[in-house]
Amino acid sequence: MPRSRSAAVTEALGARVGSGRAWAVWGVGLSVYLLAVFHRSSLGVAGLLAAERFEIEATALALFTVLQLVVYAGMQIPVGVLLDRFGSRAMLLTGLVLMSAGQLAFAFATTFPLGVAARALVGAGDAMVFVSVIRLVAAWFRPRQAPFATQMTGQVGQLGAIVAAAPLSWALQHYGWTKSFAATSTVGVLLMVAVALVVADSPYPDGKVTPIRLRALARSLRLVWGNPGTRLGMWSHFVSQFSMTVFTMLWGFPFLVRAEGLSQSAASTLLMVMVGWVVVAGLALSWLVGRFPFYRSWIVLGVVASMATTWTLVLARDEPAPLWLLVVLVCTTASGGPASMVGFDLARSFTPLTESGRANGIVNVGGFSASLLTMALVGVVLEWREPSGVAAYGLDDFRVAMAVQYLFWGLGTVQVLRYRRRAIDHLHRLHPGAVEQMKRGEPFVHPGFVDREGV
Repeated sequence: MPRSRSAAVTEALGARVGSGRAWAVWGVGLSVYLLAVFHRSSLGVAGLLAAERFEIEATALALFTVLQLVVYAGMQIPVGVLLDRFGSRAMLLTGLVLMSAGQLAFAFATTFPLGVAARALVGAGDAMVFVSVIRLVAAWFRPRQAPFATQMTGQVGQLGAIVAAAPLSWALQHYGWTKSFAATSTVGVLLMVAVALVVADSPYPDGKVTPIRLRALARSLRLVWGNPGTRLGMWSHFVSQFSMTVFTMLWGFPFLVRAEGLSQSAASTLLMVMVGWVVVAGLALSWLVGRFPFYRSWIVLGVVASMATTWTLVLARDEPAPLWLLVVLVCTTASGGPASMVGFDLARSFTPLTESGRANGIVNVGGFSASLLTMALVGVVLEWREPSGVAAYGLDDFRVAMAVQYLFWGLGTVQVLRYRRRAIDHLHRLHPGAVEQMKRGEPFVHPGFVDREGV
Protein backbone atom coordinates (compact mmCIF):
# COMPACT_ATOMS: atom_id res chain seq x y z
CA MET A 1 0.00 0.00 0.00
CA PRO A 2 1.47 3.44 -0.93
CA ARG A 3 2.32 5.69 1.94
CA SER A 4 0.14 8.69 2.64
CA ARG A 5 1.46 12.15 1.81
CA SER A 6 1.50 13.10 5.51
CA ALA A 7 3.63 10.05 6.36
CA ALA A 8 6.08 10.96 3.62
CA VAL A 9 6.27 14.54 4.87
CA THR A 10 6.83 13.35 8.46
CA GLU A 11 9.62 11.04 7.33
CA ALA A 12 11.25 13.85 5.37
CA LEU A 13 11.07 16.16 8.34
CA GLY A 14 12.46 13.41 10.58
CA ALA A 15 15.51 13.29 8.34
CA ARG A 16 16.26 16.83 9.53
CA VAL A 17 17.03 15.48 13.02
CA GLY A 18 20.78 15.63 13.43
CA SER A 19 21.18 17.18 9.95
CA GLY A 20 22.79 20.40 8.79
CA ARG A 21 19.62 22.32 9.68
CA ALA A 22 19.88 20.95 13.21
CA TRP A 23 23.44 22.24 13.52
CA ALA A 24 22.36 25.65 12.18
CA VAL A 25 19.57 25.92 14.76
CA TRP A 26 21.96 24.82 17.50
CA GLY A 27 24.65 27.23 16.28
CA VAL A 28 22.40 30.25 16.63
CA GLY A 29 21.21 29.10 20.05
CA LEU A 30 24.82 28.52 21.07
CA SER A 31 25.71 32.08 20.00
CA VAL A 32 23.04 33.40 22.35
CA TYR A 33 24.43 31.29 25.18
CA LEU A 34 27.96 32.52 24.43
CA LEU A 35 26.71 36.09 24.80
CA ALA A 36 24.91 35.14 28.04
CA VAL A 37 28.13 33.73 29.49
CA PHE A 38 29.94 36.91 28.47
CA HIS A 39 27.39 39.09 30.27
CA ARG A 40 27.42 36.74 33.26
CA SER A 41 31.24 36.74 33.50
CA SER A 42 31.85 40.41 32.74
CA LEU A 43 31.94 41.36 36.41
CA GLY A 44 34.73 38.82 36.98
CA VAL A 45 37.37 41.08 35.39
CA ALA A 46 35.58 44.30 36.39
CA GLY A 47 35.25 43.43 40.07
CA LEU A 48 38.07 45.66 41.29
CA LEU A 49 36.85 48.53 39.10
CA ALA A 50 33.30 48.00 40.37
CA ALA A 51 34.53 48.25 43.98
CA GLU A 52 36.04 51.65 43.14
CA ARG A 53 33.15 52.89 40.97
CA PHE A 54 30.44 52.10 43.51
CA GLU A 55 32.66 52.60 46.60
CA ILE A 56 31.86 49.20 48.09
CA GLU A 57 33.63 46.43 50.03
CA ALA A 58 33.78 42.64 49.54
CA THR A 59 30.32 41.75 50.83
CA ALA A 60 28.63 44.37 48.68
CA LEU A 61 30.76 43.40 45.69
CA ALA A 62 29.69 39.79 46.13
CA LEU A 63 26.07 40.95 46.28
CA PHE A 64 26.27 42.02 42.62
CA THR A 65 26.95 38.47 41.47
CA VAL A 66 25.01 36.73 44.23
CA LEU A 67 21.82 38.63 43.42
CA GLN A 68 22.34 37.95 39.72
CA LEU A 69 22.59 34.23 40.48
CA VAL A 70 19.68 34.34 42.94
CA VAL A 71 17.52 35.69 40.15
CA TYR A 72 18.97 33.14 37.74
CA ALA A 73 18.45 30.16 40.02
CA GLY A 74 15.08 31.33 41.34
CA MET A 75 13.72 31.64 37.82
CA GLN A 76 14.80 28.20 36.60
CA ILE A 77 11.64 26.27 37.42
CA PRO A 78 9.26 29.04 36.22
CA VAL A 79 11.40 29.39 33.10
CA GLY A 80 11.23 25.62 32.59
CA VAL A 81 7.44 25.76 32.71
CA LEU A 82 7.36 28.71 30.29
CA LEU A 83 9.83 26.92 28.04
CA ASP A 84 7.58 23.86 27.75
CA ARG A 85 4.66 26.22 27.08
CA PHE A 86 6.15 28.75 24.61
CA GLY A 87 9.24 26.99 23.23
CA SER A 88 12.93 27.80 22.89
CA ARG A 89 12.60 30.45 20.19
CA ALA A 90 10.35 32.73 22.24
CA MET A 91 12.43 32.27 25.40
CA LEU A 92 15.71 33.04 23.62
CA LEU A 93 14.26 36.26 22.19
CA THR A 94 12.95 37.32 25.62
CA GLY A 95 16.28 36.49 27.25
CA LEU A 96 18.17 38.61 24.70
CA VAL A 97 15.92 41.61 25.35
CA LEU A 98 16.40 41.40 29.13
CA MET A 99 20.17 40.82 29.00
CA SER A 100 20.76 43.67 26.56
CA ALA A 101 18.67 46.07 28.63
CA GLY A 102 20.43 45.03 31.84
CA GLN A 103 23.94 45.42 30.42
CA LEU A 104 23.07 48.84 28.99
CA ALA A 105 21.70 49.94 32.35
CA PHE A 106 24.86 48.66 34.07
CA ALA A 107 26.96 50.79 31.73
CA PHE A 108 25.34 54.00 32.97
CA ALA A 109 24.75 53.02 36.61
CA THR A 110 26.66 55.21 39.05
CA THR A 111 25.07 54.10 42.33
CA PHE A 112 25.12 50.72 44.01
CA PRO A 113 21.30 50.14 43.98
CA LEU A 114 21.09 50.90 40.24
CA GLY A 115 24.04 48.61 39.55
CA VAL A 116 22.43 45.79 41.51
CA ALA A 117 19.12 46.25 39.67
CA ALA A 118 20.93 46.12 36.32
CA ARG A 119 22.72 42.88 37.20
CA ALA A 120 19.41 41.36 38.35
CA LEU A 121 17.99 42.15 34.91
CA VAL A 122 20.98 40.45 33.28
CA GLY A 123 20.40 37.42 35.50
CA ALA A 124 16.72 37.26 34.50
CA GLY A 125 17.60 37.18 30.81
CA ASP A 126 20.45 34.74 31.35
CA ALA A 127 18.07 32.37 33.15
CA MET A 128 16.14 31.82 29.92
CA VAL A 129 19.02 30.95 27.62
CA PHE A 130 20.84 27.75 28.55
CA VAL A 131 17.82 25.55 29.23
CA SER A 132 16.29 26.78 25.95
CA VAL A 133 19.36 25.67 24.02
CA ILE A 134 19.41 22.29 25.81
CA ARG A 135 15.78 21.77 24.81
CA LEU A 136 16.75 22.46 21.19
CA VAL A 137 19.45 19.78 21.52
CA ALA A 138 16.89 17.26 22.79
CA ALA A 139 14.50 18.08 19.95
CA TRP A 140 16.91 18.36 17.02
CA PHE A 141 19.57 15.70 17.71
CA ARG A 142 19.60 11.91 17.85
CA PRO A 143 20.32 10.14 21.17
CA ARG A 144 23.89 9.31 20.15
CA GLN A 145 24.55 12.93 19.16
CA ALA A 146 22.90 14.56 22.17
CA PRO A 147 25.74 14.05 24.74
CA PHE A 148 28.26 15.67 22.38
CA ALA A 149 25.95 18.56 21.52
CA THR A 150 25.13 19.07 25.22
CA GLN A 151 28.81 19.15 26.17
CA MET A 152 29.66 21.51 23.34
CA THR A 153 26.83 23.82 24.33
CA GLY A 154 28.29 24.22 27.78
CA GLN A 155 31.93 24.33 26.76
CA VAL A 156 31.92 26.40 23.58
CA GLY A 157 29.57 28.76 25.35
CA GLN A 158 32.31 29.34 27.91
CA LEU A 159 34.29 31.15 25.21
CA GLY A 160 32.16 34.08 26.29
CA ALA A 161 34.20 34.12 29.47
CA ILE A 162 37.40 34.36 27.39
CA VAL A 163 35.98 37.46 25.71
CA ALA A 164 35.19 38.83 29.16
CA ALA A 165 38.63 37.90 30.51
CA ALA A 166 40.84 39.53 27.87
CA PRO A 167 39.11 41.87 25.38
CA LEU A 168 36.74 43.31 27.98
CA SER A 169 39.61 43.81 30.41
CA TRP A 170 41.49 45.64 27.65
CA ALA A 171 38.44 47.72 26.70
CA LEU A 172 37.83 48.74 30.30
CA GLN A 173 41.41 49.99 30.59
CA HIS A 174 41.32 51.93 27.28
CA TYR A 175 37.70 53.09 26.87
CA GLY A 176 36.37 53.09 30.39
CA TRP A 177 33.35 51.59 32.09
CA THR A 178 30.42 53.21 30.27
CA LYS A 179 31.61 52.82 26.67
CA SER A 180 32.77 49.23 27.21
CA PHE A 181 29.56 47.92 28.77
CA ALA A 182 27.30 49.94 26.45
CA ALA A 183 29.04 48.46 23.40
CA THR A 184 28.49 44.90 24.63
CA SER A 185 24.75 45.47 24.98
CA THR A 186 24.36 46.05 21.21
CA VAL A 187 25.38 42.49 20.26
CA GLY A 188 22.09 41.13 21.54
CA VAL A 189 20.13 43.09 18.90
CA LEU A 190 21.96 41.29 16.08
CA LEU A 191 21.31 37.91 17.69
CA MET A 192 17.60 38.67 18.02
CA VAL A 193 17.44 38.85 14.22
CA ALA A 194 19.34 35.56 13.86
CA VAL A 195 17.05 33.75 16.33
CA ALA A 196 13.92 35.05 14.61
CA LEU A 197 15.15 33.89 11.17
CA VAL A 198 16.79 30.53 11.97
CA VAL A 199 15.57 28.93 15.21
CA ALA A 200 12.59 26.57 15.21
CA ASP A 201 11.38 24.68 18.28
CA SER A 202 11.21 21.28 16.57
CA PRO A 203 11.88 19.64 13.19
CA TYR A 204 8.38 18.11 13.31
CA PRO A 205 5.12 19.96 12.65
CA ASP A 206 3.55 18.22 15.66
CA GLY A 207 6.50 19.12 17.87
CA LYS A 208 5.13 22.58 18.56
CA VAL A 209 4.50 23.50 22.16
CA THR A 210 0.96 23.25 23.48
CA PRO A 211 -0.96 24.94 26.29
CA ILE A 212 -0.69 23.35 29.73
CA ARG A 213 -3.58 23.19 32.17
CA LEU A 214 -2.77 24.12 35.75
CA ARG A 215 -3.83 20.74 37.13
CA ALA A 216 -1.74 18.90 34.53
CA LEU A 217 1.15 21.26 35.22
CA ALA A 218 1.08 20.56 38.95
CA ARG A 219 1.05 16.81 38.30
CA SER A 220 3.90 17.13 35.81
CA LEU A 221 6.04 19.08 38.28
CA ARG A 222 5.42 16.42 40.92
CA LEU A 223 6.47 13.70 38.49
CA VAL A 224 9.61 15.56 37.41
CA TRP A 225 10.66 16.44 40.95
CA GLY A 226 9.68 13.05 42.36
CA ASN A 227 11.84 11.32 39.77
CA PRO A 228 15.16 10.49 41.48
CA GLY A 229 16.94 10.82 38.12
CA THR A 230 16.04 14.52 38.02
CA ARG A 231 17.52 15.04 41.47
CA LEU A 232 20.58 12.98 40.57
CA GLY A 233 21.11 15.41 37.71
CA MET A 234 20.54 18.39 40.01
CA TRP A 235 23.06 17.23 42.62
CA SER A 236 25.58 16.28 39.91
CA HIS A 237 25.29 19.85 38.65
CA PHE A 238 25.49 21.18 42.23
CA VAL A 239 28.70 19.42 43.18
CA SER A 240 30.68 20.02 39.99
CA GLN A 241 29.76 23.45 38.67
CA PHE A 242 30.05 25.95 41.50
CA SER A 243 33.84 26.08 41.86
CA MET A 244 34.38 27.15 38.27
CA THR A 245 31.51 29.65 38.40
CA VAL A 246 32.78 31.23 41.61
CA PHE A 247 36.30 31.46 40.16
CA THR A 248 35.41 32.91 36.75
CA MET A 249 32.56 35.18 37.79
CA LEU A 250 33.95 36.87 40.89
CA TRP A 251 36.69 35.60 43.17
CA GLY A 252 39.22 33.99 40.82
CA PHE A 253 40.70 37.25 39.51
CA PRO A 254 41.10 38.85 42.99
CA PHE A 255 42.47 35.53 44.32
CA LEU A 256 45.15 35.35 41.65
CA VAL A 257 46.11 39.03 42.02
CA ARG A 258 45.81 39.63 45.77
CA ALA A 259 46.63 36.18 47.16
CA GLU A 260 48.97 34.69 44.56
CA GLY A 261 50.72 37.93 43.58
CA LEU A 262 50.11 37.74 39.83
CA SER A 263 49.80 40.81 37.63
CA GLN A 264 46.37 41.64 36.22
CA SER A 265 47.48 40.58 32.73
CA ALA A 266 48.83 37.26 34.04
CA ALA A 267 45.60 36.64 35.95
CA SER A 268 43.54 37.39 32.82
CA THR A 269 45.73 34.97 30.86
CA LEU A 270 45.11 32.21 33.40
CA LEU A 271 41.36 32.80 33.14
CA MET A 272 41.70 32.42 29.36
CA VAL A 273 43.65 29.18 29.86
CA MET A 274 40.94 28.03 32.19
CA VAL A 275 38.16 28.57 29.71
CA GLY A 276 40.22 27.08 26.88
CA TRP A 277 40.68 23.94 28.95
CA VAL A 278 36.91 23.72 29.32
CA VAL A 279 36.65 22.88 25.61
CA VAL A 280 39.33 20.18 25.86
CA ALA A 281 37.75 18.62 28.94
CA GLY A 282 34.33 18.84 27.31
CA LEU A 283 35.45 16.79 24.33
CA ALA A 284 36.91 14.11 26.60
CA LEU A 285 33.86 13.98 28.86
CA SER A 286 31.41 13.91 25.96
CA TRP A 287 33.14 10.75 24.72
CA LEU A 288 33.17 9.19 28.18
CA VAL A 289 29.50 9.99 28.82
CA GLY A 290 28.45 8.64 25.45
CA ARG A 291 30.55 5.49 25.85
CA PHE A 292 29.73 4.75 29.50
CA PRO A 293 26.21 6.12 30.24
CA PHE A 294 25.76 3.94 33.32
CA TYR A 295 28.82 5.48 35.01
CA ARG A 296 28.02 9.15 34.38
CA SER A 297 27.67 10.11 38.04
CA TRP A 298 30.96 8.37 38.88
CA ILE A 299 32.62 10.43 36.13
CA VAL A 300 31.28 13.56 37.82
CA LEU A 301 32.63 12.53 41.23
CA GLY A 302 36.02 11.74 39.71
CA VAL A 303 36.27 15.30 38.39
CA VAL A 304 35.19 16.69 41.77
CA ALA A 305 37.90 14.66 43.52
CA SER A 306 40.55 16.11 41.20
CA MET A 307 39.32 19.66 41.91
CA ALA A 308 39.30 19.20 45.67
CA THR A 309 42.77 17.62 45.63
CA THR A 310 44.34 20.46 43.63
CA TRP A 311 42.71 23.15 45.77
CA THR A 312 44.08 21.38 48.85
CA LEU A 313 47.61 21.53 47.42
CA VAL A 314 47.26 25.27 46.77
CA LEU A 315 45.50 26.29 50.00
CA ALA A 316 47.80 24.23 52.21
CA ARG A 317 50.77 26.39 51.21
CA ASP A 318 51.72 29.36 53.40
CA GLU A 319 53.25 31.13 50.39
CA PRO A 320 52.05 31.79 46.82
CA ALA A 321 51.85 28.67 44.67
CA PRO A 322 54.25 28.23 41.74
CA LEU A 323 52.85 29.09 38.34
CA TRP A 324 52.69 25.45 37.19
CA LEU A 325 50.48 24.57 40.16
CA LEU A 326 48.17 27.50 39.42
CA VAL A 327 47.86 26.27 35.84
CA VAL A 328 46.87 22.84 37.17
CA LEU A 329 44.43 24.52 39.56
CA VAL A 330 42.61 26.48 36.87
CA CYS A 331 42.47 23.45 34.56
CA THR A 332 41.05 21.06 37.15
CA THR A 333 38.59 23.72 38.31
CA ALA A 334 37.59 24.31 34.70
CA SER A 335 36.84 20.60 34.29
CA GLY A 336 33.90 21.11 36.64
CA GLY A 337 32.08 22.97 33.88
CA PRO A 338 31.93 19.99 31.49
CA ALA A 339 31.21 17.66 34.42
CA SER A 340 28.17 19.73 35.37
CA MET A 341 26.74 19.20 31.86
CA VAL A 342 26.39 15.52 32.75
CA GLY A 343 23.50 16.56 35.01
CA PHE A 344 21.45 17.55 31.97
CA ASP A 345 22.33 14.33 30.20
CA LEU A 346 21.08 12.42 33.23
CA ALA A 347 17.83 14.40 33.23
CA ARG A 348 17.39 13.59 29.53
CA SER A 349 17.54 9.87 30.33
CA PHE A 350 14.90 10.12 33.04
CA THR A 351 12.53 12.63 31.44
CA PRO A 352 10.59 12.69 28.14
CA LEU A 353 11.05 15.68 25.81
CA THR A 354 7.66 17.16 26.71
CA GLU A 355 8.82 17.66 30.31
CA SER A 356 12.47 18.50 29.56
CA GLY A 357 12.18 22.24 30.21
CA ARG A 358 11.02 21.64 33.78
CA ALA A 359 13.61 18.93 34.40
CA ASN A 360 16.47 21.04 33.03
CA GLY A 361 15.31 23.99 35.11
CA ILE A 362 15.49 21.90 38.28
CA VAL A 363 18.95 20.60 37.34
CA ASN A 364 20.20 24.12 36.66
CA VAL A 365 19.10 25.26 40.12
CA GLY A 366 21.68 22.92 41.65
CA GLY A 367 24.96 24.40 40.47
CA PHE A 368 23.88 28.01 40.64
CA SER A 369 22.47 27.65 44.14
CA ALA A 370 25.82 26.28 45.26
CA SER A 371 27.60 29.05 43.35
CA LEU A 372 25.70 31.93 44.91
CA LEU A 373 26.02 30.49 48.42
CA THR A 374 29.76 29.97 47.95
CA MET A 375 30.27 33.47 46.56
CA ALA A 376 28.40 35.01 49.46
CA LEU A 377 30.29 32.97 52.07
CA VAL A 378 33.67 33.82 50.52
CA GLY A 379 32.77 37.52 50.73
CA VAL A 380 31.60 37.21 54.34
CA VAL A 381 34.77 35.36 55.40
CA LEU A 382 37.04 37.87 53.62
CA GLU A 383 35.34 40.82 55.28
CA TRP A 384 35.46 39.07 58.66
CA ARG A 385 39.16 38.32 58.21
CA GLU A 386 40.11 41.78 56.92
CA PRO A 387 37.63 44.61 57.59
CA SER A 388 39.96 47.15 55.95
CA GLY A 389 38.66 46.33 52.47
CA VAL A 390 39.50 44.70 49.15
CA ALA A 391 42.89 46.36 48.81
CA ALA A 392 44.06 44.78 52.10
CA TYR A 393 43.18 41.14 51.31
CA GLY A 394 46.14 38.77 51.27
CA LEU A 395 47.05 35.12 50.92
CA ASP A 396 46.00 34.06 54.43
CA ASP A 397 42.60 35.71 54.03
CA PHE A 398 41.90 33.90 50.76
CA ARG A 399 43.19 30.58 52.11
CA VAL A 400 40.47 30.63 54.76
CA ALA A 401 37.76 32.08 52.51
CA MET A 402 38.21 29.70 49.56
CA ALA A 403 38.11 26.72 51.92
CA VAL A 404 34.32 27.10 52.15
CA GLN A 405 34.19 25.12 48.90
CA TYR A 406 34.78 21.89 50.82
CA LEU A 407 31.39 22.23 52.53
CA PHE A 408 29.60 22.09 49.19
CA TRP A 409 31.79 19.37 47.69
CA GLY A 410 31.04 17.20 50.72
CA LEU A 411 27.28 17.79 50.69
CA GLY A 412 27.05 17.31 46.93
CA THR A 413 29.02 14.06 46.96
CA VAL A 414 26.77 12.53 49.61
CA GLN A 415 23.66 13.50 47.65
CA VAL A 416 24.97 12.20 44.32
CA LEU A 417 25.70 8.81 45.86
CA ARG A 418 22.29 8.80 47.55
CA TYR A 419 20.28 9.59 44.43
CA ARG A 420 22.37 7.40 42.17
CA ARG A 421 21.20 4.40 44.19
CA ARG A 422 17.59 5.61 44.12
CA ALA A 423 17.72 6.31 40.38
CA ILE A 424 18.97 2.80 39.59
CA ASP A 425 16.20 1.29 41.72
CA HIS A 426 13.70 3.53 39.92
CA LEU A 427 14.79 2.25 36.49
CA HIS A 428 14.68 -1.37 37.61
CA ARG A 429 11.12 -0.86 38.86
CA LEU A 430 9.59 1.17 36.05
CA HIS A 431 11.79 0.58 33.00
CA PRO A 432 13.09 -3.01 33.13
CA GLY A 433 16.16 -3.51 30.98
CA ALA A 434 17.18 0.16 30.97
CA VAL A 435 20.05 -0.37 33.42
CA GLU A 436 21.41 -3.34 31.46
CA GLN A 437 21.08 -1.30 28.27
CA MET A 438 23.20 1.53 29.68
CA LYS A 439 25.76 -0.91 31.08
CA ARG A 440 26.21 -2.11 27.48
CA GLY A 441 27.01 1.46 26.50
CA GLU A 442 23.66 2.09 24.78
CA PRO A 443 21.73 5.34 25.45
CA PHE A 444 18.34 5.05 27.13
CA VAL A 445 15.59 7.22 25.61
CA HIS A 446 12.71 7.83 28.00
CA PRO A 447 9.47 6.44 26.51
CA GLY A 448 7.16 8.75 28.48
CA PHE A 449 5.90 9.03 32.03
CA VAL A 450 3.76 6.28 33.54
CA ASP A 451 1.33 6.55 36.42
CA ARG A 452 3.84 5.66 39.15
CA GLU A 453 6.80 7.50 37.61
CA GLY A 454 7.43 9.95 40.41
CA VAL A 455 6.69 7.58 43.28
